[in-house]
Amino acid sequence: MQGNLPPEAQEKIEQLQDLQETAQTVAVQKQESESSLTEAENALDELEGIDEETTMYRQVGELLVETDYDEAEAALEDKVNSLEIRLETLEKQEDRVQQQFESLQDDLESLLGGGVGGPAGPGGPGAGGA
Repeated sequence: MQGNLPPEAQEKIEQLQDLQETAQTVAVQKQESESSLTEAENALDELEGIDEETTMYRQVGELLVETDYDEAEAALEDKVNSLEIRLETLEKQEDRVQQQFESLQDDLESLLGGGVGGPAGPGGPGAGGA
């Protein structure tokens, strides 16, 4: 069916498809960030229940490296803060993509709506009437 569409409409459809892919990518990144944030917040909560003198370790790549309470707490707080900022950014991006998607959809409907009226041209006052 796309072969029968005007070039402008085909371009809008391709843009919609690209935006759909972008929206899916943003949604996956948002989900991963939410999961990481939950893990970091849970770790921070657990840390509150641990004696500050307890020997602790943090993961560095494949290794566990000894760390102290204050370092572990600071690292987790930094991680939580950066993930919260990341989530805000992703939510804004998600909103922008949604607005662009809706705008393109409206443009496409206008293009197709005008072309569906037949040889009489774009629908005027009586177009599609009863």
